[in-house]
Amino acid sequence: MSNVAKDTKAITTVQCPTCKTKVEWVEKNTHRPFCSKRCQQIDFGDWATESFAIAGEPALDAETLMQGYEEE
Repeated sequence: MSNVAKDTKAITTVQCPTCKTKVEWVEKNTHRPFCSKRCQQIDFGDWATESFAIAGEPALDAETLMQGYEEE
């Protein structure tokens, strides 16, 4: 086996969840899995405005959460 084959690593690519651009999964890409800070912020905004949600019943309802705060 040559030295070139030993030193070559396959670079994983993923799709940016926001714009679907191919993104290399490498340490220098600080926004991974996103292609850019812009796409990262768009995704965060979607979660913050509840455009996205995790399926299923909430683990705690609002009343239970408020009871926890009142006890402190």
